[in-house]
Amino acid sequence: MKKEITLHTRREFLRSTLLTSALSWTVPTFLANTFSALQAEAADKATQILTGRDSTILVILQMAGGNDGLNTLVPHGNDHYYKARPRINIQAGQVLKLNDTLGLHPGLAGFKSLYDAGHLSVVQGVGYPNPNRSHFRSTEIWQTASDSERIEHYGWLGRYFDNTCSGCDPTVAVNVRRQMPQTFSAKHPKNVNIDNPQNYRFISSDRSGGDDEMEHSFRELNEQEMPANSGGTIGAIGGAGAPVKGSPLDFLERTALDAQVSSDQIRAISARIENKATYPASQLGNSLKLVAKLIAGGLPTRIFYVSQGGYDTHTNQTGTQDRLLRELGDAVKAFVDDMKAQGNMERVLMMTFSEFGRRVSENANGGTDHGAAAPMFIVGSKVKAGLLGRPPSLAPPDLSQGDLKYTTDFRSVYAAVLEGWLQTKSEPILGRKFDPLQIS
Repeated sequence: MKKEITLHTRREFLRSTLLTSALSWTVPTFLANTFSALQAEAADKATQILTGRDSTILVILQMAGGNDGLNTLVPHGNDHYYKARPRINIQAGQVLKLNDTLGLHPGLAGFKSLYDAGHLSVVQGVGYPNPNRSHFRSTEIWQTASDSERIEHYGWLGRYFDNTCSGCDPTVAVNVRRQMPQTFSAKHPKNVNIDNPQNYRFISSDRSGGDDEMEHSFRELNEQEMPANSGGTIGAIGGAGAPVKGSPLDFLERTALDAQVSSDQIRAISARIENKATYPASQLGNSLKLVAKLIAGGLPTRIFYVSQGGYDTHTNQTGTQDRLLRELGDAVKAFVDDMKAQGNMERVLMMTFSEFGRRVSENANGGTDHGAAAPMFIVGSKVKAGLLGRPPSLAPPDLSQGDLKYTTDFRSVYAAVLEGWLQTKSEPILGRKFDPLQIS
């Protein structure tokens, strides 16, 4: 006879309610036995793993394509800026001024509001030694936190998962797009990828069978009773004894169940929860709208990853960047308003990054080419609001092949997030010691 039980987070795997009475599942005996073994294993751990339902949450926002930092954080008091950009500069009268020398792009009214409210840190001149101007390689460096001359397979958050998240819920990390970022690459991957909660389900690699058939097959796996006298590995899993630790079938059963639970859970939360703020009708707005729903719905996610593309502005930069930065500022401001209305603002930190900035001088096509250092933005109620770090010099003798020289290593920001926000040692994850930037 099948046993009806309420599923719990992977952290305790049946020791506390996952959806707080929202969902219950029918699970066969052989999986119930697997749960019992995992429960006993979790009970032996001295430290229980924190989740996004009971601890801090990190939201990473990638500005893909290499955002032009100089027209984002505008040095409106610097003559070198206006000489280098006679056509695409932003006039001082248009800038949303932060002080007598620096201000935000006029499209970032949402960011200016957050800055004035004490919820925005602007980290100046962020980069790394020996910068690479390739989109692919520089993105890889940012996502793995590697040195520019070293290839690192696993992402910096993947290493965080491997170091601190053994036994975590399968949704400890959620990426709101189809392709997993290398940031999450790990020896033992912990994330799920979604682009639309209604489309988030089992996806077959064999399109002839269709996704619905693939989902049905996985659900059948979770519903089958295994005969107790079948013998061998299957008998050990299906019988009264504990499952064979590490057996292929045991792994498959757990993986299928994890996939089914996270799929149905995310779709249920998305359908049930209403946002408490109005978001812009943009890809980024929709992504943050979904993240806000999942936080409100109690998904045990510690890290969310969203992205906004289009920042590779080699030609006609002004119109494109105006649109993108307006979408960015408005979407992030709506997300913050949502977090405040939920009562979750104090638990959420957002960090932006782009793989590189642009050259100081404009090019002949009304755009800018690949550069180096650029600002990062950190959003939260507990951040050290204001301008952080040292602004890079724009004087031609101080440039490196036409690029700004970085003044803050991005891994110092990562170290601050790991140690101050995620409450874990940064050195084992980043490979060596970086002094954490004081972001709070």
